[in-house]
Amino acid sequence: MPKMKAKSSAKKRFRLTASGKVRANAVFRQHNLRKRSKKMRRQSRGTMILAAPDACMVKSYMPYQRKG
Repeated sequence: MPKMKAKSSAKKRFRLTASGKVRANAVFRQHNLRKRSKKMRRQSRGTMILAAPDACMVKSYMPYQRKG
């Protein structure tokens, strides 16, 4: 049986931690930042861990990237 292909968009946007959680960039950081609170801008500066239902969907897009 041939290997399954991973979605290229998911490979560019997500990566897995050593424990198997999905890490993603924070959202709403491109434009219109002046209307967002300073707290929101500061907290969305780095990356975040996706919630379990979203992480399950992203892991199905990258079949050979699973940990554990």
